[in-house]
Amino acid sequence: MTSSAGPTTYTYGKTGIWLIGARGSVATTAAVGLAAISAGLANATGCVTEQEPFREVALPDFADFVVGGHDISDVCMTKRAEALVESGMLPLHLLESVRPQLVETDQRVRPGYNAAQKSESQAEVVQRLAQDIRDFKHSNRLNRVIVLDVASTEAPVEPIPEFSDADLLLAALEEPARAVLPPSSVSAYAAVLAGSPYVCFTPSTALDVPALRELASQHRVPTAGQDGKTGQTWLRSVLAPAFAARGLRVLSWAGTNLLGGGDGATLADPRAVAGKLQSKNRGLQELTGGAVTPLHIDNVQDLGETKVAWDHINVEGFLGSRLTLQTTWSAYDSMLAAPMVLDLSRLMALAHAAGEENHVGALGFFFKDPWGSDEHSFANQTNNLVEWAQAASAKLAAGTGSPEQQ
Repeated sequence: MTSSAGPTTYTYGKTGIWLIGARGSVATTAAVGLAAISAGLANATGCVTEQEPFREVALPDFADFVVGGHDISDVCMTKRAEALVESGMLPLHLLESVRPQLVETDQRVRPGYNAAQKSESQAEVVQRLAQDIRDFKHSNRLNRVIVLDVASTEAPVEPIPEFSDADLLLAALEEPARAVLPPSSVSAYAAVLAGSPYVCFTPSTALDVPALRELASQHRVPTAGQDGKTGQTWLRSVLAPAFAARGLRVLSWAGTNLLGGGDGATLADPRAVAGKLQSKNRGLQELTGGAVTPLHIDNVQDLGETKVAWDHINVEGFLGSRLTLQTTWSAYDSMLAAPMVLDLSRLMALAHAAGEENHVGALGFFFKDPWGSDEHSFANQTNNLVEWAQAASAKLAAGTGSPEQQ
């Protein structure tokens, strides 16, 4: 319960992880991984916070996390995990070793917000979801709860007057016949209303509503997002600055994503894929000065949990010569996302303990379209993250962090 990450000592106590979309592939993989690491059955391979620069940073231990969440699905986490085993992603022996912990975690999952059911106003929904988080905190004797949205991608929403006026928004939320906020924003507001640090791992709207950001800032909790940078976009954020550093000019950068499973089905909807494409392309456009050919995302259901990403890069070199690079990326996307979920949980606990408020720009390391930061170069993001984490940890060591928010 006391961080053992070097000379900086800080007692975190038990910390909650509340996952929105708790019965999905990413959340289930993260829960299985956390249980396995905590029991000494697996190494924390892929977790950035286990690397050398973080050895002296005060962070919660993996074993001190307790997981719960919201979901509208009635398919339990063990059933989801069994499906991931059948897909070839999770090892069967590992699932069987942590099955009791996974069953216990699923028992802490509460019904989320289903926009198709309009039996209550969104104001009532927000209060219900926030109370679930508070109850989770108190019943498990947690010092803080980190809320992470790992649910399915939503379609972008069109701005309305209520989005720019907090009073108008609050009034609209009270109207049972209206649903002014998308589900991700309802969940985000519930998290900050409960006093919990909030992370948006998806490209959904969440806190990208001016009036909602204003309301969220009143609760003085750290926030981070948006859209986890798991594979193709991560590689792009490494390669694009490398071309620029060599004085090479990118002429075009075309790409395609092939994916199946739940994500493939969700992103087959042109409205949902629009938000994903925006977040995936924005950073690359800034890094290359706009030389990007639109990215394509295609649903190939037989790929299951595997995602395949292909890029074709055309570059101008010395005396007008051409250089062409093609990359192919193939991986289980949930296996890439899960360790990032665990890293973000540890780092957001640090941010909260250190008294951070609003968007934590240094956590842009993890995101395609980072809140609170215009930096997209992965090397620079890495330096920013390490410097921030070490400085925040030093605040705790000096006793200048925030008092616990109960």
